[in-house]
Amino acid sequence: MRLHRLSITAFGPFGATQEVDFDALSSAGLFLLHGPTGAGKTSVLDAVCFALYGAVPGARQSPGASLRSDHAPVDLPTEVQLELTVGGRRLEVTRSPAQPRPKKRGDGFTMEKAQSRLRGYDPERGWHALSKSHQEIGEELTQLIGMSRDQFCQVVLLPQGDFARFLRSDAEARGKLLGRLFDTRRFAAVEERLAELRRGAEAKVTAADERILALAQRIAQAAGPAGAEATPIAARPGEPGLAEAVLEWAAIARSTARERLGIAHRVVAWAEGRQREARHALDAVRELARLQQRYEETRLRSAALEKRRPEHDRCQEELDRARKADRVAPALELREEAERAHRRAADALGRARSLLTPELSDAGADQLAELESKFQQELYALDVARQAEERSARIDEERVRLNREAQADDELIREADVWLADWDTTRAALKGRIDASQEAATRAEQLAGLLAPARRRLDAAGRRDALATDVQQAEERLTGAREQELDARKSWLDLRERRLRGIAAELAAGLVAGEPCTVCGSADHPVPASPGDGHVDRATEERALAAQQSAEEARARAEQHLGLVRERHAAAETEARGDDPSASSTVAELGELVDRLTGEHAEAHRLAAATNPAREALTAAEREHTERLEQRQQAHGRMSARTAAREALDAEQARMEEQIAAARGESPSVAAHAERLTRRVARLADAAEAVRTEQDAAQRRKEADDRLSDAAFRAGFDTPEAAAATLLDAAAQRDLQHRIDTWQAEAAAVADRRAERDAREAAEQPTAQPSSAQGEFETAEWLLREASSALAAADERCGELTRLSRQAADEVRRLGPVRQEYERIARLAGLAAGTSADNERKMRLEAYVLAARLEQVAAAATARLQRMSSGRYTLVHSDARTGGRRAGLGLHVVDAWTGSERDTATLSGGETFFASLALALGLADVVTEEAGGVRLDTLFIDEGFGSLDDQTLDEVLDVLDSLRERDRSVGIVSHVADLRRRIPVRLEVVKERQGSSVRHRLA
Repeated sequence: MRLHRLSITAFGPFGATQEVDFDALSSAGLFLLHGPTGAGKTSVLDAVCFALYGAVPGARQSPGASLRSDHAPVDLPTEVQLELTVGGRRLEVTRSPAQPRPKKRGDGFTMEKAQSRLRGYDPERGWHALSKSHQEIGEELTQLIGMSRDQFCQVVLLPQGDFARFLRSDAEARGKLLGRLFDTRRFAAVEERLAELRRGAEAKVTAADERILALAQRIAQAAGPAGAEATPIAARPGEPGLAEAVLEWAAIARSTARERLGIAHRVVAWAEGRQREARHALDAVRELARLQQRYEETRLRSAALEKRRPEHDRCQEELDRARKADRVAPALELREEAERAHRRAADALGRARSLLTPELSDAGADQLAELESKFQQELYALDVARQAEERSARIDEERVRLNREAQADDELIREADVWLADWDTTRAALKGRIDASQEAATRAEQLAGLLAPARRRLDAAGRRDALATDVQQAEERLTGAREQELDARKSWLDLRERRLRGIAAELAAGLVAGEPCTVCGSADHPVPASPGDGHVDRATEERALAAQQSAEEARARAEQHLGLVRERHAAAETEARGDDPSASSTVAELGELVDRLTGEHAEAHRLAAATNPAREALTAAEREHTERLEQRQQAHGRMSARTAAREALDAEQARMEEQIAAARGESPSVAAHAERLTRRVARLADAAEAVRTEQDAAQRRKEADDRLSDAAFRAGFDTPEAAAATLLDAAAQRDLQHRIDTWQAEAAAVADRRAERDAREAAEQPTAQPSSAQGEFETAEWLLREASSALAAADERCGELTRLSRQAADEVRRLGPVRQEYERIARLAGLAAGTSADNERKMRLEAYVLAARLEQVAAAATARLQRMSSGRYTLVHSDARTGGRRAGLGLHVVDAWTGSERDTATLSGGETFFASLALALGLADVVTEEAGGVRLDTLFIDEGFGSLDDQTLDEVLDVLDSLRERDRSVGIVSHVADLRRRIPVRLEVVKERQGSSVRHRLA
């Protein structure tokens, strides 16, 4: 990788654009980057790092820090552009950090995002764009360079202070630096992964042991008293031997449970025998007691049966008479039904005769039927007259309807005549509304064109008046800033003059006995000057200078602000006057103008909005005009038709009136006369039917009396009344039969029991005592239940123990491979973490890899260290343990003069510098090789040369000069004055008031 050109704009201490030509500086192979402290030497290297990686070295990339220069104008953006050749490609990368910029509209600032651009150079096409993506550019450059930002800052920008600390630091600090450079995170990840696997496997083993212990607890619960006899398990989850102890303990519990099961079987057999004997004895006593009780119950039932015999005989006799009377019952029912029918017919005949005239009260059925036929024929003759009467009524209704329609048409014609009389006036008024609305719309457009400019002028006038106050305030602030600048400058010049008068005392304070004076060069200082009263030191002068510069910057900002405010005020004044410069532009006058135009525009807009409603009203009026003409014409036609219809109805009604008057007689109408005849016909028909029905019912009653007398005689009764008194209904007969059957069934049952031999024999024996036999049986039953419960519990315990033991054995078999895997992973994890006994030096895997890299670095550094130290010192890697700490990252120096090996922390200041320089160069070689052999044609070495004597400095420069082989260039960053004489090609960074700048000093 070779750097060609660097352009820095508004970056760090550089307020303007600065160009660095690395091609010119690299022509001599060795060049010096120098300047006073704080001028910005390191900022040049920061710019190179920012261009390549989008960030400065980590120590200077603090949170909240800004890369933008405080000296830069507000309109000059911060930008870094670097042209380089890497991987055989010539590239130009341009980066800008996130930074504030002035808003394009209005006051204030807006934050602009970071930007990146990458271009490539082609001999045929020239420069061409490659990408504008931060991510793509970063990935492309990192891949081409082959190093991360941390590696680049250690390998290309060699910070000597870091390597001096590296020499004096302990193994842990060295490990952190080497880990960042060589990216050994994958080995640390291997350690963490092995530890994670070990924890996972350990968790699996512990979980399996906990499951086995849980099974052991369940076995103990299932074993009951048998489990208490076994020795408890002392091993804990994760400890070896736990599984075997659980299996052994479970086997003992199973054996004890089987012994207890055999004992329970024998106890149950004895209890079953005793229970059977007690059961047989209890059954015999219960049977004897039952027979004795049965015999006593038979004796008592026999006595009760003899007491109910008379009642049984009476029920039998009553039932026999009732069954004879049943043969007369049909005749009795027929006689009663005939009597009821005759009474109903007589009542109906009485009601029918009461509706007839007195002369017909004793008429027979034939006479009544003859009168009915006569009136029916008269009723048939009234049908034609009744229809004529109904038609006359409909004619009256039709005439009323025609009168209503005539009144409605008259009203419609009057309204149409009134409305049509005003039609011309109405039409003219509606057309006038339309014309007025159209004129108002035109006026509204004109007023809208005047209103918008008037409002802009009013807003501009308001801003102008407000900015007039801002202009006055800005002028006052500028006056104050100028006065403060003059006071600060006067104070600084006064302090500077006072310091120059006492500069001798200030120089005398820096003299050291035996060292040359920086002014005269003498090592003797006989009479050093002493500070007098009112002496001003350098810090006081610098504070005054900073105050003067701050006041000057405040004055410049005030001038810039005043100019900006004046420009805004003039623009507002121009806009407020509008197109006519002589027009009035006061806020009050413009406000009145806007209000007047606004009111006129609102009124015109309101009138213009009525255009569509006016047109719709005209259309509706024209439509109504047409409709009213048509309605009036139709009403006249209907009036002519109604006159003809009314005349026809009058003629038809006159013809029917004579026929109706003859037919209705004395009745008010034909319908009333027909209704009276209809009622008379119905009454005569009802009376004739009632006479015939009463005669039939009397005949049936006589026939029923004859049949009843004959049936009573044949059944053995003297009179029908006697048979009726003996009758019983079905429920009473069923009740008598039930009582008879019950007595007979009881008599048969008692006879059967009295014939039982075993009951008679049991009655002759002593009284049975079943309670004592029951107590003995209950005792035997309880003993059997207890024994059976104990047997079931023992059997269940044995089964449960067998099942749980089988589960425990299965868990132990499954645990075997898991434990073997855990032991294998634990050995690997302990070996990688340095905690295993097999790892003699207690080195972690990452430390082991870093130790190998450190050994390579020490070998590469020794080649240059021997040349710098004239063959005296050699760097060697040490893996010895110190202070109980882990070994692997020790670094010692071998002194060829004494032959001793000692820690690098014992080197002196100068020795530490060239040792750290050699270490940095060796580390650069190793990291470069690790990154894929990317060629580094440009290197920078930062500070540390002031601690070397002349001879050592020459040797160090010879070593650095040897780096120019194969067209490599080296830049030394230092403020040591002697290097300016030894290195002719220089890049000087000059500190100035407006910001730092760079100057090329070429040989």
